[in-house]
Amino acid sequence: MGAVRDRLARRPLLNSAAADGAVSLVLLLLMLLSLVTAPVKVGQHPNNVAAYMLAVGTIVPYLFHRRAPFVALAVCLSCLLTYAAIGYAAFPGTSAFVLLFGISLHRERSRSATAFVATAAVLVTATVLQPSGVVDRASAVSIALATVVAWLGGDNLRQRRARWAGLRERNILLEREREERARQAVVEERLRIARELHDVVAHAMCVIAVQSGVGSHVGREHPVEAQRALAAIETTSRSAMTELRQLLGVLRSDDDAAQTVPAPSLRDVPSLIRHVADGGLTAGLEIRGAPREVPPGVGRSVYRIIQEALTNAIKHGGPCAQVTVSYTDHDVTIEVTSDGSVNHPFGRQSVTPGHGIIGMRERIAVFGGDFSAAPRPGGGFRVAARLPFETSQP
Repeated sequence: MGAVRDRLARRPLLNSAAADGAVSLVLLLLMLLSLVTAPVKVGQHPNNVAAYMLAVGTIVPYLFHRRAPFVALAVCLSCLLTYAAIGYAAFPGTSAFVLLFGISLHRERSRSATAFVATAAVLVTATVLQPSGVVDRASAVSIALATVVAWLGGDNLRQRRARWAGLRERNILLEREREERARQAVVEERLRIARELHDVVAHAMCVIAVQSGVGSHVGREHPVEAQRALAAIETTSRSAMTELRQLLGVLRSDDDAAQTVPAPSLRDVPSLIRHVADGGLTAGLEIRGAPREVPPGVGRSVYRIIQEALTNAIKHGGPCAQVTVSYTDHDVTIEVTSDGSVNHPFGRQSVTPGHGIIGMRERIAVFGGDFSAAPRPGGGFRVAARLPFETSQP
């Protein structure tokens, strides 16, 4: 990759050198043709080797005008001024115009303006040094106009190129920004699905583990209790499979056709409370305030937080739990308290919480709410969260 990058970086230099060489070759051919065919007027000296060398000296600087513009300009104008002072035939001003155009094209306006003033001054001086009658008024006006056009043409093309480059850079930045937003959306969707899978699987496996243990313990002496545990396992498994199919269907489909089962919401909290009773946890539900419609994302997050908190209560042996849901006009607050031993992994001497606590905290952070999870002083655990939402104005 490094070699390719270096080769691409050198390519513009090779192209510019080739272009400058081609322009210089054309100028040289035109200059030689002009010197050979130009008639010698009164007061002029016939062309000799020095004349050809000075003419070539006005052209060669174009080869390095990109790297050293003022050095190239000084060499060109010095040769031009010497040529005019001696009075050789065929005034070589074309190379000065082309060089001024190149400097204006590749340098900022402040430097190209200096080059314009210097070129104009030398051309005026060279015109004055010509023998009388060699340069008439029309020719002098043409030289002045050519100088102005060469400078303005190069400067205008430079500005146009700068605008094109700015537009290309802006398009590249916009494309990168779109790609970054798309990648971020994919990452966020993966995190959301990962949280959903964790909640579904953790809750289902916890209930199944508890009920399978109950069934194994009482299978022989209390067959009715064993059948009830097996029924709870069946119900939990079917529910988990349904939600897993829904999530995996979203991954496999490019549209919303896979959303055949509604996502859980606040309306499903009572059925969740009844469901956890099958896992051996006695849970109560208290509603404070008038229940109201909340955004689907908020309702789904509230359901998953309550589910995770109750799952932890089942997992760590809490015999009972209490769920409180409070409504206001701008937020919904939930509190899940459970009884149990303070020695469980989330107790006072706990280690770092696992993915359940982290997942609940991330869900709350999405909506800019508040979250707390800590052991209770008398044993058990308390999870509290507040999710704000915007109300629709009538």
